[in-house]
Order: sequence, then structure tokens, then C-alpha cells
Amino acid sequence: MISIPSGWSWIGSEGHFAWESPRHRVFIDAFEIAETTVRRSEYAVFLRQTGREEPRDWALPAFTDPEQPVVGVSWFDATGYCEWLSITTGHSYRLPYEAEWGNENPESLERYRCAWPAPQRVFEGGANGYGLFHMGDNVHEWCLDWYDAGYYAISPECNPHGPPGGMRRASRGGSWRHLVKGTRAAHRSSLPPEFRYTDYGFRVVRNP
Repeated sequence: MISIPSGWSWIGSEGHFAWESPRHRVFIDAFEIAETTVRRSEYAVFLRQTGREEPRDWALPAFTDPEQPVVGVSWFDATGYCEWLSITTGHSYRLPYEAEWGNENPESLERYRCAWPAPQRVFEGGANGYGLFHMGDNVHEWCLDWYDAGYYAISPECNPHGPPGGMRRASRGGSWRHLVKGTRAAHRSSLPPEFRYTDYGFRVVRNP
């Protein structure tokens, strides 16, 4: 886990997509976030201990490397893993909020000048300034928030946690299927929480 200090951060952008605006500043309390997405090998332990249904395409050769991020998981699967991890370790784990998302310059990522047939291993490529891997690429990552395209216009200034309800859950980061559009730090995406796509994974957050 990597410690992220409290402080002010800019969120959103102007001149791109309507759901990314308005660009605004928010204050975020300190938190700890995993340096990588949850790996297939880690998720396999969860499956063995809980008997939970396997992710989509779990047995496909393209996704069976133990060091790849687990993919094909729904939002419910991801939050179930966080609950299991909390019980197992005695620490409180959850998914990150949108406002806790990191920053990487997509134009600096050589691998995003072409498409990839599958996600990379979680430690491949360089880490960002905080020591976090693949915040802007490899797999879309589930967030804890509900999604609302107009939320930024009404977002609170301190520790925004998303709207109180909705039909879709927020996600961040690009994926092995997408180029720069989905890799920009300001880009917001979402999906119904029951969907399982093979370019979706997640990482965990722990409050200090």
C-alpha cells in the first residue's frame, strides 16, 4: 500500500467531454492505495476461500497469467473482495473514489500507440511519482462512487464521494483495448455494476 497525503487536487477538464467539466479543485483526506491492481493470483485465493463464481473468461489463455490483473469482475465482485480482505486482515479495505484517482500522461506511454491483445502484468512499465503502476492504462478500474455525468457541477469541495444513487458505477483509467481517449487522467467512464468485462479490474484502498 502507498500512502497518499491529504491535500488539494484538480479534477476534470474543459474542452473535451461534457461529463469531465467543470474543472474544479477538491480537498482529499489522506489514504493508502495499492500500488497495483489486484492480481489474478490474489483473486484466486479469494475464490478458493469463498466459493464465489469465477470472473468472466477466467479460463481463457489470454488472461491466465498469475501476475496479470484479474479481469472480468463486476463491481459487486470487487466490493465482495474488499469485504473479504477486510475480514481476513482486520483492516478496512474498499474501492477508491473517483476523486482519489491518480495522474499519468498518456502520450508518455509507448504501449498506447497501438492496441494490445491482453493486459500486461501488474508491475510492467514504470510507476508514477507516487510509486503506483498503471493508473492510466492496462485495465479500467472500478470506483466506489455511483456515476452521474453532471456530478462535477454539484460536487462538494471536500472528499466528494459521488451521488447518492444511480444506475452505473464510476470507473477510471484506460485499458488494453483503448488508446489515449480512455487513458487521460480526467476521463470518466462508467458501467452497470453487474457487468463483467475483460478490460475491467480494480485496486484497493485502505484508510490510514
